Amino acid sequence: MSWVAVVPVKGGTGAKSRLGALPHRIALAKAFALDTVTALRGCPSIRRVTVVTSDAGLAARLRDLDVDVVPEPGGSSPTDSLNAAIRAGIDATRRAEPDCGLLIATGDLPALTSSAVEQVLTRSAGHQRAMVPDAQGAGTTALLTLAGVIVRPCFGPGSRAAHEAAGHRPVEAPAGMRRDVDTSADLDAAIRLGVGPHTLALI
Repeated sequence: MSWVAVVPVKGGTGAKSRLGALPHRIALAKAFALDTVTALRGCPSIRRVTVVTSDAGLAARLRDLDVDVVPEPGGSSPTDSLNAAIRAGIDATRRAEPDCGLLIATGDLPALTSSAVEQVLTRSAGHQRAMVPDAQGAGTTALLTLAGVIVRPCFGPGSRAAHEAAGHRPVEAPAGMRRDVDTSADLDAAIRLGVGPHTLALI
């Protein structure tokens, strides 16, 4: 079974604001995204990766990785900007690859590996809708649907409950796919798991 992936990445000065006390915060946010995308691009089952971002510099680096880039849409409320970006990525990706399963992954998974993604894709293939809860258990790091299945992303506070209510079944995932990074404590936990080369170069 083939899949496509959509990754929303917030750019600019607002990226990873909760890492504000750390040096190179904006560079770290870009590194997280690059390591996430590199892991996805390394998956044999993933045919296409689409990133939604407003960061022109990051977009150029992503295109070098053979990634499609969709501009982040404007006009959304701050509380819905992430989900609006995901919807834009879904629309573009499903037009190009309508017969593939869909994986939506957050762009802040520096400890993600291609083998972890492959495991989750295999476990999700038997479900119309699946999801990966975050390390804390209340959020979501990945959302999956089979080809043609409608998906309504509900990322944000309490997203796990919202996605489960929409029919997404939690699937077991390696720790690196559950460890998103919002705070310095999250980053420390990701480092213990082993981060990708872009993040490693900054820490």
